[in-house]
Amino acid sequence: MSAFHYRAVDLQGRETRGVLEADSSRGARAHLRERGLFPLDVGPVRDAAGAHQRRGTTLGEAALALMTRQWATLLASGLTVEQSLTALADQADAESARRLLAGVRAEVVSGMALHAALDVFAAQFPPIYRASVAAGEQSGRLADVLEQLADYLERRGSLRQKTLQALLYPAIVAAVALLVVTGLMTYVVPQVVGAFQHGNQPLPPLTRGLIAASDLLRAWGLLLPPALLAAALAARAALRRPSTRRRWHARLLALPLLGRHLRSLESARLASTLAILYGSGVALLPALEAARRVLTLLPLQDALARGAEQVREGRTLADALGEQRQFPPLLLHMIASGEATGRLDEMLERAAHLQQQELENRIGALTSLLEPALLLVMGGLVLLIVLAVMQPIIELNTLMN
Repeated sequence: MSAFHYRAVDLQGRETRGVLEADSSRGARAHLRERGLFPLDVGPVRDAAGAHQRRGTTLGEAALALMTRQWATLLASGLTVEQSLTALADQADAESARRLLAGVRAEVVSGMALHAALDVFAAQFPPIYRASVAAGEQSGRLADVLEQLADYLERRGSLRQKTLQALLYPAIVAAVALLVVTGLMTYVVPQVVGAFQHGNQPLPPLTRGLIAASDLLRAWGLLLPPALLAAALAARAALRRPSTRRRWHARLLALPLLGRHLRSLESARLASTLAILYGSGVALLPALEAARRVLTLLPLQDALARGAEQVREGRTLADALGEQRQFPPLLLHMIASGEATGRLDEMLERAAHLQQQELENRIGALTSLLEPALLLVMGGLVLLIVLAVMQPIIELNTLMN
């Protein structure tokens, strides 16, 4: 049987949507008529999922984490994979989620393994998710693996949410400062300083510079947003080339503060991915390949690929990654300790937790410094404008006295 999404109306003319299972599209329409519904549109769920993949849409990290947590609970309570997917689809709020789960269930019912069914909907499930599910099926610990995946997705979502919350106030301050300075430069400064331009008294350099900046902003200010948008689009097109993107990522990693932050973020992803996969029974080399796809910075991807080749040749993971000089010493020490004690998955999980704590502490310290820095910059700009306006007045009073 296959899953079909439908749109139908009842005898009162009310429209309803949903997902049902049938042998064919004709059977789905017949089933709807038996229920007193008149089908308007019936189609396979896989086709709808393919359209979603072509548009690049996904479930969303929060929704995927919640679904994974519920799925792990249902499996741990004794339900089969098919029964748990049915329960998840019944309690899903969004129609897209119901279609996705019904499509996965239909593939499982047709005889596919669960990880193969997830591969059909690859756009909705990241590589680490599908690789972990495959390992959980193979080891018979699918519920435990899904529990670990839910923890991983929730930690990653929590870190992203804390980062956005920490940057919200500085972003608001920066936007207000930009609006204030723009208003002063385009409206206040021309009216106040313009009176001095018609006099015979030479203006101070600061005042002349302020007038030139004001004239420039008034003449070309409307072209600035389109120019910035065009520059952003050009940069995005350039970064699609792997060579350009690799050089850009290398420059980001070389920056003093941002580079360390990005390196810690990528190391936390690497440690979490390896902990889940290796702890689920995936061999180290396939786990390293899956972890490489999770990383976003190309220099670190290259370093991990070179390290995997050395592991394939017989070196330990800690030595292979240490030779690349791209990963934090804390991660390397934890990996070395895990390899020496035979508890690599536990040490990787601990390393991921420590890296996330370091990231949260660094974000808190950065935002505590960024807020007063923005206020100082805003105050400094306003002070320069005031000085540029006041200097001609002070000099005029001096000459009159």
